[in-house]
Amino acid sequence: MPTQRDNPYGAFSFLVSLGGDQGTGDEGQIVGGFSDVSGLGFEVQYADYRNGNEKVNTIRKVQNTFKVEDVVLKRGLIGSADLFTWLKNVRAGDIDPRIVTITLLDEARNAVSTWKLQEAQPKKWTGPTLAAKGGTEVAMEELTLNYREIEYS
Repeated sequence: MPTQRDNPYGAFSFLVSLGGDQGTGDEGQIVGGFSDVSGLGFEVQYADYRNGNEKVNTIRKVQNTFKVEDVVLKRGLIGSADLFTWLKNVRAGDIDPRIVTITLLDEARNAVSTWKLQEAQPKKWTGPTLAAKGGTEVAMEELTLNYREIEYS
């Protein structure tokens, strides 16, 4: 758990590991240079419920399902063989869930918060937008992951 402090942590220093093996619990290697991580979150859904014999004509909210959001990772295109091997395996029908770990770092690059996405799998990959006009744009790729559960520490 992060240490309580007066100033919030910056959102600009973090590590992402895509290589965890769900079966062994191995968290894998850090995969280079993601510039953005978005979508970390979940929602608890509730169902409306009322007993037929209740005297008060009100509906109760009963906890139902737990739904996690898709996580989107963006980075400059670096031709990572690990990522494309994973995508190729999933495309071929191989069920290859992984433990994806996102670690927030403080100013001294110490880990302060960790989110583990259990049974993560690629949902969508988007390649770079290319334009011949020149300029200073970086070729970016985007990976959308779905997962079963999020653990926070």
